[in-house]
Amino acid sequence: MEKATAPLPTRPAAPLRSAAFRRFVTASLVSATGSAMAPLALAYAVIEQGGGAGDLGVVLATNTVPTVVLLLIGGVLADRMSRSRLLFGGNLLAAAAQGALAATVATGRATTFSIAVCGFVSGTALAFTVPATQGAVAQIVPAEQLQRANALLRLPGNAVKVLGPAVGGVVVAVSGPAWALAWDALTFAVAAFLLLGLRLDAPVAVGGVLSDLRAGWTGFWSRTWLWTYTLAGTVLVAAWLAGFQLLGPVVAAERYAGARDWGLVQGAFAAGLLAGTVVCLRWRPHRLLAVAVVACLPMAVPLLAMGWGLPLPWLLLTVLLAGVGLDVAVVMWTTAFQQHVPQGELGRMSAFNSVGERLAIPLGYLLTALAAGVWDNRTVLVACAGLVAAAVVLNLCVRDVYRVNAARD
Repeated sequence: MEKATAPLPTRPAAPLRSAAFRRFVTASLVSATGSAMAPLALAYAVIEQGGGAGDLGVVLATNTVPTVVLLLIGGVLADRMSRSRLLFGGNLLAAAAQGALAATVATGRATTFSIAVCGFVSGTALAFTVPATQGAVAQIVPAEQLQRANALLRLPGNAVKVLGPAVGGVVVAVSGPAWALAWDALTFAVAAFLLLGLRLDAPVAVGGVLSDLRAGWTGFWSRTWLWTYTLAGTVLVAAWLAGFQLLGPVVAAERYAGARDWGLVQGAFAAGLLAGTVVCLRWRPHRLLAVAVVACLPMAVPLLAMGWGLPLPWLLLTVLLAGVGLDVAVVMWTTAFQQHVPQGELGRMSAFNSVGERLAIPLGYLLTALAAGVWDNRTVLVACAGLVAAAVVLNLCVRDVYRVNAARD
């Protein structure tokens, strides 16, 4: 008589076996190749028409403001419309904006105003695609596969970040910014048609736009883990932008070998992001949200390293670890969010969360401007590191953080 044996547990099918998910990843990869070149091309487009730092600031502001203002409307629409159609429309609008910008730059007719108008349109498009993205992934992929899917989605973007800026620099130097901007427009258009092919069903809408927005706010506020993570993230991102993105190049010029060493630092950070994605492909922790919070802590270390004037090899190591931690945090947070927010609310919840992240951009720059008049750069960097650490520690004191765990098959 044969001995009965329990069946071995089977692993869930990989997300890449889904044709819809492969289409989504392909769209992400195509778009990432253009987005990696766009910031450098935009900066040189402003410079070529005689603009300076102030003009570039105006252009960046006109890109950010419509995103913040319209995100909540985008969130409501993402819970009422087909998310594939919303992604199609947003990417097509971005393609039109970047195409128009490339044309004006190529013909020598670009001005700060025309560049800012194109940036405004691109920012508007982003307000509608950001809330729809997370909901679309959750519609395509089963809950138990979401962590791996989110890591796979970040893989092409992080890989492109390692080489994309260098390739963009060569393109801009050899052919001018118009060609890089035109490529960005083309990648948006290709991504738009790939995403339209997903044909995702629209969530069921039960009320008006304003009532949906009020219900969304109630749902956001009722989830303590969600609004506390958003608040902590706003502080953390503001401190990171102030210390790393804004003061980093200044410190590199003062204490290191300037642009050359800062390029190495940026490369180490991109490599860390890529390594973090690989970690997420292999590691499936149970306490998703707690891991996401703790993984943000290494972001304080490069700020301390620059503030204390540590040698470049130590700075590169800390930046590498910060990149790993940030990517792990993003993947774990996104997975927890998608698994613990109902499908019909994902757009609005994503919008409320994203508003906090977007507000962190001007907040971080404002903090730096105010602090610079009182403290030296070293003190500001140490203070930013303290803000990052405080945001992480206080977020870990929230009990709900330990209740948002991974769904298992």
